Amino acid sequence: MSFEIKEGSQEYDAIIVGSGAGGGMASKILSEAGFRVAVVEAGGDFDPAKEEHRTQLRFPWESPRRGAGTIRPFGDFDAAIGGWLIDGEPYTKSAGTRFDWFRSRMLGGRTNHWGRISLRFGPNDFKRSSIDGLGHDWPIGYDDLKPYYDRVDKLIGVFGTKEGIYNEPDGFFLPPPKPRLHELLIKKSADKANIPVIPSRLSILTRPINNERGVCFFCNQCNRACQAYADFSSGTCLVKPAMQKGKVDLYTNSMVRKVTTNDRGEATGVSYVSKEDMREYKLKSRVVVLGASACESARIMLNSKSKTHPDGLGNHSGMVGRYLHDSTGADRMAVIPDLVDRDRYNEDGTGGMHVYTPWWLDNKKLDFARGYHIEFWGGMGMPSYGFGTGMDTLRSHIKDEFGTPSPNGGYGAGLKKDIKRFFGTTVGMSGRGESIPRYENYCEIDPLTVDKYGIPVLKFNYNWTDQELNQAKHMHDTFEELLTGMGGKLLGTKPGKENEYGLHAPGRIIHEVGTTRMGNDPSNSVLNSNCQSHDCKNLFVVDGGPFVSQADKNPTWTILALAWRTSDYIVDQMKKQNI
Repeated sequence: MSFEIKEGSQEYDAIIVGSGAGGGMASKILSEAGFRVAVVEAGGDFDPAKEEHRTQLRFPWESPRRGAGTIRPFGDFDAAIGGWLIDGEPYTKSAGTRFDWFRSRMLGGRTNHWGRISLRFGPNDFKRSSIDGLGHDWPIGYDDLKPYYDRVDKLIGVFGTKEGIYNEPDGFFLPPPKPRLHELLIKKSADKANIPVIPSRLSILTRPINNERGVCFFCNQCNRACQAYADFSSGTCLVKPAMQKGKVDLYTNSMVRKVTTNDRGEATGVSYVSKEDMREYKLKSRVVVLGASACESARIMLNSKSKTHPDGLGNHSGMVGRYLHDSTGADRMAVIPDLVDRDRYNEDGTGGMHVYTPWWLDNKKLDFARGYHIEFWGGMGMPSYGFGTGMDTLRSHIKDEFGTPSPNGGYGAGLKKDIKRFFGTTVGMSGRGESIPRYENYCEIDPLTVDKYGIPVLKFNYNWTDQELNQAKHMHDTFEELLTGMGGKLLGTKPGKENEYGLHAPGRIIHEVGTTRMGNDPSNSVLNSNCQSHDCKNLFVVDGGPFVSQADKNPTWTILALAWRTSDYIVDQMKKQNI
């Protein structure tokens, strides 16, 4: 496939590819330093406060298909535009690989519909190899990022409480919301099991922090993106404010093909295909910053071949795409008989859990090396369309408790009575854990497949190991202890080794990191400790790619802190004329 290539007349100080957490932060810091910035986004513009994008505060039955199917992966009203499979944008897998890749095509990327779980990595998380001998240590430590975590807390806002847990560092917190009834029951059961349950740390404003954003009004719909801007999304909190205050041009619906380079191997800009006219365009800049997501940035680098970079830009080590890893994930739920016929009241709260369990055990006493946290869900939030279809399952479990099945019947008025009795009686738990980074888990360019823009696609190679399987088994043992401790009747059967203890496929937790990892040794890393390419001094990566290892925490807060730190370094080096 061939495209007409048009040179852009505008030259920039920096081109940023991607507008998610990392790209958004870079756009803010670099533009406020006085640099002229271009943000190149593969999706369209998005503002949840605009009528054409607003889905918040709409009832489930307003769904175009009444819930019978969806054009969005998490429901018609979810803010996610993109998905696991995108028409015309395939990816492939090697034999035996189950990796699933989620891509958001919209301003702000995946920060529009995430859980807003905003956890700092702890001191141990940067030095795991020194603790358990697996993988590698980061070239930086917690003290290097702490000032930036502090800045992110104050700029964006996060609620929580100071707990004094060494590897779960405290920050600057807004007041957390109170636990809901099912969360109080979880806390009671956890106390008996000596498992900690503490207030969550979510980037949702419970108090005002500036005049540009509203405060949470507890509609429990953060996944739809907040029209009051009370939760963190990169587009509303970083990119749009940067465009208002600085010199930022936004290019939407623009699929980057590659980073262009000169004869010295230095980055000169990017080449992208416009989705609007299917023509290829070029933009020029002094610096290129990739924040397209760990896998997409690796894809761009691998496709950016030249005489100086024959194996892809910044890939002299052969490490671009290597050490890909995602969080582990497993879930269980139960129906709680004590919650049958509970009083009805508004229990929406924030769009996420009000309490959670941080990792609490010593891995030296376990058969797996890395930990996990537990997320809790349940309560009487707005029911999804078709809630009543699960009544037979609920009846069968409640029957065990009361001795007889519900007398109300399976349809009509009787079904409505059962829905009222049973709604709000289920509680669920999700483990989200750290996997071991492995050279053998990677993405590469598939030489046989291109997308509809003529850009070669990624091929994934990924398998879990016994480390992750044993961790998932421990998750399920813990879930059962907590749920039965609440008097719960477990739903479903406990998964065994034959189905990987219920582990979700790699990629399903949407925490993939590590494809362009940082390190002091250019032979086994892609970037230095400032997220700067070893091979190309004016190329930087600010998404999850630079991570040496994941943690038992969500990566977004660390992406933001790293992106701010990297952006400060870029400002310093550009002012010194070093790049």
